[in-house]
Amino acid sequence: RMAVVQSVYNEYLNFINMLYTRYATHKELDLENVSSKIKDLCIFIKDNRRYVLRVELDLEANNRNFLVIHSMRSTVLAITVGLQLRMPLSKLIELGTACVLHEIGMLRLPSQLYLSDKVLSTMEKNQLNTHPIISYTILKGFNAPLSVCLAVLEHHEKENGNGYPRRIAGSQISIYAKIISIVCSFEAITAPRSYKSASSSFEAMVELLKNSNNQYDGTVMKALLYSLSLFPIGSYVYLSDGRIARVIDVNPENPKNPIVQIIGEKDENDEPVTVETNDMDLRVLRPLNKSEVDDSIKMTDNT
Repeated sequence: RMAVVQSVYNEYLNFINMLYTRYATHKELDLENVSSKIKDLCIFIKDNRRYVLRVELDLEANNRNFLVIHSMRSTVLAITVGLQLRMPLSKLIELGTACVLHEIGMLRLPSQLYLSDKVLSTMEKNQLNTHPIISYTILKGFNAPLSVCLAVLEHHEKENGNGYPRRIAGSQISIYAKIISIVCSFEAITAPRSYKSASSSFEAMVELLKNSNNQYDGTVMKALLYSLSLFPIGSYVYLSDGRIARVIDVNPENPKNPIVQIIGEKDENDEPVTVETNDMDLRVLRPLNKSEVDDSIKMTDNT
């Protein structure tokens, strides 16, 4: 199942790469095709959520344009949050379309503004910060729904009014933009960049839950937490009984106690042992650090 999900995930990654390349080279954008693809992606994520969230990109994928990777990873998270918020399929499609295309305005800017690891000047930052307006203008030019256009325009706005480009706040920001804002932050924290190494999904969740200066919508933040759990799907954890496990699903009743797969253990049917953690005799003590994760993966490969 995981191998099939990985293959389908890569197909969508290729689609987004083609989408961005086609716009960059021909200024073409087939929104009807995008909506159709996103509809299929929404259904795919709904049916395979706990597998999709565990997908790890290979070296080849990581070497692609980071805009493509960022758009794919953010869109998966956005649709997952939308499902948690019980959005109907029509709204999920709009949300997914907006998230896939929210960075398309970057293609009209010098690539060194978003690919370089050097510190940007004030002028360069201001130029980079025009990308939501450019994305909005591009999508409006292709007659995208207003809800999609506003989502890309507002995805860098903050609840406290300190975002950009319009410095709007709270209920003035569209729900799609609120979701894209949070998932993009989560993706950025957990993704490697030329100027930083990736943080763990646990570290990203803790940082976002702090919600410094009231940047994020509380309802959307809670939806992200209950979609991924405090120890997000895919992360490796150390249990109170000394065993090591990988988080494979959330506990809808308590985001602190995810469902985990014990590393190196099989049941009588030769299937990995899956258990639900709790606050009593099987607690998650902490996430594993990178070297511990590498050791756990080696252990998995050898069993």
